[in-house]
Formats: sequence, C-alpha cells, structure tokens
Amino acid sequence: MVVERSNLLSMMKLSIKVLIQSSLSLGRTLDSEYPPLQQFFVVLEHCLKHGLKVKKTFIGQNKSIWAPLELMEKLCPESADIATSVRDMPGIKTGLGRARAWLHLALMQKKIADYMKVLINRRDLLGEFYNPGALIMEEEGAVIVGMLVGLNVIDANLCVKGEDLDSQVGVIDFSMYLKDPQATENTQDDSKMTAILDQKHYIEELNRHLSCTVTDLQAKMDSLEKTNSKLIEELTAATDRINALREEQEQLKQENANILQSSQRKEEVTLQDSQVELETYRQTRQGLDEMYSVVWKQYKEEKRIRQELQKELELQIGLKQEMEVAMKLLEKDTHEKQDTLVVLRQQLDQVKNLNLQMFNKAQVLHLIIFFRFNCCFCSLFRAGLESELSTEKEQRQNLQRELHREQDNSAELRTQLQQLQGLQTELLDLRQEKKQLQQLCEEQEQALQDMGLHLSQSKLKMEDFKEVNKALKGHAWLKDDEATQCKQCQKEFSISRRKHHCRNCGDIYCNSCSSNELALPSFPRPVRVCDICHSLLLQRSSIGSS
Repeated sequence: MVVERSNLLSMMKLSIKVLIQSSLSLGRTLDSEYPPLQQFFVVLEHCLKHGLKVKKTFIGQNKSIWAPLELMEKLCPESADIATSVRDMPGIKTGLGRARAWLHLALMQKKIADYMKVLINRRDLLGEFYNPGALIMEEEGAVIVGMLVGLNVIDANLCVKGEDLDSQVGVIDFSMYLKDPQATENTQDDSKMTAILDQKHYIEELNRHLSCTVTDLQAKMDSLEKTNSKLIEELTAATDRINALREEQEQLKQENANILQSSQRKEEVTLQDSQVELETYRQTRQGLDEMYSVVWKQYKEEKRIRQELQKELELQIGLKQEMEVAMKLLEKDTHEKQDTLVVLRQQLDQVKNLNLQMFNKAQVLHLIIFFRFNCCFCSLFRAGLESELSTEKEQRQNLQRELHREQDNSAELRTQLQQLQGLQTELLDLRQEKKQLQQLCEEQEQALQDMGLHLSQSKLKMEDFKEVNKALKGHAWLKDDEATQCKQCQKEFSISRRKHHCRNCGDIYCNSCSSNELALPSFPRPVRVCDICHSLLLQRSSIGSS
C-alpha cells in the first residue's frame, strides 16, 4: 500500500507538471482531445480508486468512485449544481461515468482543488468508502490536493455530453513522459509554430468578427435613426394631444363647476321641499296615529261584539238542535196519536152503528112490551130484555166516556201541534237573524281589512319619509376623493371605470353597479341608483301596491 501510494503520487506530480507546461506553451484553451489532459484524468482516477471498498450487490461486485464524490453535494453546497447536471445527463448510465463527468465539470470551474480539500478533511465520512491505508486517507492525499491548486491557471473547455464516459479505459501512457531532449526541442518548435498559426487564425477570426460587428452596429444605427424620427413624430403628436386634453380638461372643469353650482341649488331646493314634506309627514303621522287609535278601539269593540254574537249563535245552535230533537219526538208522537185517533174513530163508528142497532132493537122491544105489557107469560121475557137494555146503556155510556177522552187527547194534540208550528216559525226567525249577524260580521271584517291595508300604506309612506330624511341628514354625499374603489364589487376606479353617485344613499359605485334609474320622492324624474337601493325600493313599492 505504501509503494502504491508513492508511485501514484509520483505519477500525479509528473502528469500535473506536463499538463501545466504544455498548456502554457500552447497558449490556448484546452479541449477533451488534448493528450496530457486525458492522462491527468486517468492518473486522478487511479488515485481516487486506490483503497476503495468493494460493494457486493445481486449482480456482482461494484467498485465506483461516484459514491464519495456524490457526498460532496452535502459537504459543499456550491457543488450541488455539478451533481444535478451530472444526474440529468441522459447518455451516462454508470457511476464511473458520472464520476468522470463530475471531475471534468469541476476542472472547468477551477474548483477541483477546493472540492477535494473539503472531501479529504472529512476522513470520518470517507472511512465508509475507503479501506485504511488508502491514498486519499493518508498524507499523500493532502499533497495531491496542494498540487491540484496549480491547475487553476489552465482554461479548459470540455464537451461532456458528447463523450462516452462509461466505456473509456483508464490506462496510463508512460511514453508521454519518457522522451529524448532532441524530440523535446522539436516538439517545442512545433508547439511554437502551432501557437503562431493559432494566433494568426485567432487574429483573422477576430477581424472577421469585428467586421460583422461593425456591419451590425451600422444597421442598428440606421434602425435607431429611423426609430428616433418616429419617436420625434410620436412626441409631436403626443404634445398636440396633451394640449387638446388640457383644453378639454379646462372645459370639463368649467362644466364641473357649473354642474356643482346647479347641484348645490337643487340640493337647497330639495332640502326646503324635504322640510315641507317632513312637516306634512309629521301632521299626517299625528292624524294617522289618532285614526289608528280610533280604529283600534273600534276593532276591539267589534271583536267583543263578535265574540258575544258567536257565543249567542252557539247557544242558538244548541237550542235549535234540542228543538229539532223535540220536533222529531213530537212528530213521532203525533203520528202515533193520529193512528190511535183513526182507530178510535173507527171504533166510535162501530159503537154508533151498534147504538143505532140497539136503539132500533129497543124501539122494537118497547113496541113489543107495549103490546104485550098485559101479557103475564111475557113478564120473564121483559125482565130479561130490561136487563139486556141496562147492559147496553152501560156500554153506551162507557163508549161515550172513551169518546170524550179521545176528543180531549185530540184537542191536546192540536194544541201541541200549534206550539210546534210556533217553534218552527221562531226557528226560521232565528236562522234569518243568524244570517244577518254573519253578514254583519263579514262586513266588519272587510272594513277592518281595508283599514289595516290603509294603515300599512300609511306606514310605508312614513318609512319613505324617514328614508328621505335619512338620505338628507344621515347619508352624507360622499366626495370623489374619499372613494378609490366601488362599494359593491370592490374594483378600483380608473380612467375606464368612472365614479357614479347613488342618488338614494349617496355612496360611489361603478357604472355596472349603478346602471338603474328610479323616481325618488326627492327628485321629480328618474335618477341613477345603485343595485342595492334599486332592489330595496322595488320590493317596497311592490309591498305598497299589494
């Protein structure tokens, strides 16, 4: 391990020395095809691989220097751009290719010595990737970092994206460092000639670039002159327009002053009219309050009378139901008694027929008795006839008594029938009186509804007067300077979005939020109002009309 570290240190010294001397003698920017630069990267790669731990994976053993270089992103935030660029390169797939690309970019930034110094100072973290005795973990690593500082004098322009960094074979070419002095002198002469030719080509290319630059500057000068003439013309037109706008502004100021004076006069007239209307409103309010108190008393009295009539009507309805039940019972009893009367009349007719027969028999018997009175043998027969006659007389008297009773019952039924007819007449009168009372109640309810409607309309008028008074006193006319945005949509005012006052509340709105017009009590013709006042006034007018 010691011998390997010493050999690698010597090769690194030799490669850095050759690279610096050849680049200074060449005198131009180095590219990726420059052999000493390629050998430097090969030697540096061997130095970084020395003592590197082998990681075992499922595919096989992996030994890459990308892991410790990737750690630089956390140790030095300035190198984060390099690591990100390396990861985003689509052509690089292996860790070794990413490590080579990282070294190329660090050399172009001239910070490879700074990055390696930061990495070597954190040997506690490098112990995870390197075995003990590795070059990067010993003093030789610090010596190599010191030598890398000399590479800051080199300007390199390396194309990393186009190269195949994954499959390059890192073999050190010792022939570059084992040349004779004569070859070295010839090489130096060739290098000088190459430098002279390169300088010639550089001067020619610089001359060509300067000619193109002069042509471009001449074209730009012509375009600037044209642009300057156009700007002068536009400035003249803008000056004329500014003068016209100033004149228009003076006219607008004059018109604004005239409008302000007329609006002040209108406001004074409106204030006087509103005071007169307010006085009228107060008088109207007083009369309406008195009317309301009277109407309220009448309403209470009518309500009390209606309740009494309702109670009396319920009592009459109860009496009517009882009378209807009694009428039904009387009708049933009357029908029964009429049937009984018919039967009794039939019986009376039968009794009369029997009496007539008995009377005829009695007369026959009297004649027989008269002719046979003196006959002795008829004495017994006479006694039997007399007993039969006395029996017939008793039956006749009983029938007459029953007839008198039935006549009395019939008279009583006639009396009850007359009473029933009187109750029916009284019931009809009560129904007519109930109908009249219901009609009277309906008329009173209609009158109360009309009075309530009149009262609600009066209240609406009262609210309108209050709003007028509030608009004149409570809602101040907002000045233009006090509003910078619309009160409803909160949009800023500008030249295209003008300010407009609502004639009802006095606030300032934009044109889209105050495009409605309505007739107000304080204005004789329709004026501009905001959307909120428009919907509120329409709602109140619809309530007042209903």
